[in-house]
Amino acid sequence: MTLPKIIQGGMGVAISDWKLARAVALQGQLGVVSGTGIAIVLTARLQEGDPTGAMRRALAAFPFQDAAQRVLDRYFVEGGIPRGQPYRRPPMWKMTPSRELEELTVVANFVEVFLAKEGHDNPVGINLLEKVQMPTMASLYGAMLAGVDYVLMGAGIPLQIGGILDKLANHEPTQYRLDVLNATGEHYLHFNPRALFPEVSGTLKRPRFLPIISSFVLAQALLKRSSGRIDGFVVELPIAGGHNAPPRGQMQLNARGEPIYTEKDRVDLEKLAKLGLPFWLAGGYGNPDKFAEALALGAAGIQVGTAFAYCDESGMDPEIKRRVIQKVLAGEIDVLTSPTVSPTGFPFKVVQLEGTISDSSVYEARRRVCDIGYLRHLYEQDGKIGFRCPAEPVEHYVKKGGNLEDTVGRACLCNALGSTTGLIQHRRDGSAEPPIVTSGDDLVNIGQFLPEGATHYSAADVIAKLLSKLPVLSDVPEPAASL
Repeated sequence: MTLPKIIQGGMGVAISDWKLARAVALQGQLGVVSGTGIAIVLTARLQEGDPTGAMRRALAAFPFQDAAQRVLDRYFVEGGIPRGQPYRRPPMWKMTPSRELEELTVVANFVEVFLAKEGHDNPVGINLLEKVQMPTMASLYGAMLAGVDYVLMGAGIPLQIGGILDKLANHEPTQYRLDVLNATGEHYLHFNPRALFPEVSGTLKRPRFLPIISSFVLAQALLKRSSGRIDGFVVELPIAGGHNAPPRGQMQLNARGEPIYTEKDRVDLEKLAKLGLPFWLAGGYGNPDKFAEALALGAAGIQVGTAFAYCDESGMDPEIKRRVIQKVLAGEIDVLTSPTVSPTGFPFKVVQLEGTISDSSVYEARRRVCDIGYLRHLYEQDGKIGFRCPAEPVEHYVKKGGNLEDTVGRACLCNALGSTTGLIQHRRDGSAEPPIVTSGDDLVNIGQFLPEGATHYSAADVIAKLLSKLPVLSDVPEPAASL
């Protein structure tokens, strides 16, 4: 397997869905699905009636049909639920998750990867977040059952993933050490594939693992402390979309209230190259000149997210795509790096767009609720593990021991990002969850991908443009050995 030159960024929730990943893979580059929140996405698609039949086609290919049938029986609605009716949500994760939730998570990740790989033999990856720890093992196993080729993971330091992949390839029980505030000891979540699916046999392909990093120091730490093999790195700069690594040192803000990044945050690519593993540059490399620059700096290629987020095949709501592209072409688009909006505490890029959470009137009108819970913080109190989220109702968070100031400006990304795909949760009081749109600073440049006279573009248009100024490239060889 040769290394990809372009990695399509894994953007959640379901912006990087199977259609986008498949379209990119068919062009010979690495298509990536987002596994973040994908169980919620599958259940919503089934409740919408699965109009194309794609979900049911993938479920029919799942190797353990009893589990697939249970998902269908619980969530599929022939013809779809009435417009405005709330989706039925799966149970939330806890220290001893239900069998139903583990099965659903495995199945959902299988479905997304299966559809992305359907009808071709090109590689496909999955992107997960270290900050969303509890579904990770079940998500990886489901993706591996579908033959996923790459795992990409950022928003934290994914030290445990390499070893977990090794165990899951053999269907072995594994565990995940959880981040718990005020912990007096270590706390683990356990996952046993054979307990869920006793009929498993053989082995699974172990996918390549590419941590997403923001510094050479982090790359070094991962190589020294990772529980298993690392196959390369994606180096993400702070102008990339979604979550960004916080600046090194004390947080300082500019006049717009955005984190200030300094020379301390520059990645030493010369040192990184000497580690001997391939790396891809991300954040502002989505144009032909920057692509050539990345290759000249020793990169195997680039990762591009924002350009693909607005292409025809992405999972973003078409009306939101249209409005953003229109504002880009009019020179009216603005992206703000918010230090507060994400419950993770990481800086998060927010496109300023009317009718979304970036609009203060929309933000203030939303009733705080936490009913998905992927970004909840675990904490220990009196020997017990609790869950709290700074985006939940303020009084609930404070009652659980959280600091009042941590709630200021927080938004429920779980619900808001789901709404950006058009899978909008309607509340019984008649309200609907507003969306939030995230993109990198490079959003201002996506007009370069529009064919002449067009107002929309495809994944193939993005790839053709990115490759347009490069000489004919030989395939990037694999390193002689992975560390």
